[in-house]
Amino acid sequence: MRDQPAIQVVSRIFAVLDALASHAEPMPLKLIAERTGLHTSTAHRILNDLAIGHLIDRCEPGVYQLGMRLLELGNLVKARLNVRDAALVPMRELHRITHQPVNLSLRQGDEIVYVERAYSERSGMQVVRTVGGHAPLHLTSVGKLFLASEDPQRVKAYALRTGLVGHTRNSITNVSQLESELVRVRQLGYARDNEELELGVRCMAAGIYDDSGRLVAGLSLSAPADRLHEDWLGKVVDTAATISAALGYRPKPAASVARRS
Repeated sequence: MRDQPAIQVVSRIFAVLDALASHAEPMPLKLIAERTGLHTSTAHRILNDLAIGHLIDRCEPGVYQLGMRLLELGNLVKARLNVRDAALVPMRELHRITHQPVNLSLRQGDEIVYVERAYSERSGMQVVRTVGGHAPLHLTSVGKLFLASEDPQRVKAYALRTGLVGHTRNSITNVSQLESELVRVRQLGYARDNEELELGVRCMAAGIYDDSGRLVAGLSLSAPADRLHEDWLGKVVDTAATISAALGYRPKPAASVARRS
């Protein structure tokens, strides 16, 4: 629940805009008044003023919809959003809770690139991914998230291009194994790296989505293989969701994601 505005008319404006936003089609004045609990004349005055500012459009006499000015303002906000800026504070909080390295990664071709990290010596990690470092998609938890978002033909094309070269005895090096892993990632909504990139290092990752629902980055937590706690998984998923929300992502209602190995 948000705090109530100090000025009553502002609260009424919010109510009118929310009513219009909840309706896919243009709304008649009478329905807007019913949805907001406002007297018809009050709703009419507010709508007229909003139309002057182009925040709403009058489609025909007595019928209204959200205006293009809102789109212009929204695009300005979107242009100023940066996934790294949105992720910094949540990443640091996750690191504070777990004391393990937390990485923010983007996809670049057939690799993921580490663009930010939260890290301290207390993690005890011997291998820490540096900002600007990169790794194959199929060997990393974040990379698997990106591959899982692709269709099967693109996954096979990736496998053909890269040869699915492995780094450790745990690395996925054949297409059928990779496809099975990606099915699991899609079902669970998160991904893991079980010492597939570096022996002795395990990771768990969740996706970060923008306002259009596109996967734009991944958040991962790395730890020594024998010290990775399963209760950190929920924190990784929740932190990624917080960053996605800051980018304007609104998930569709669905059953909660299982958080088990």
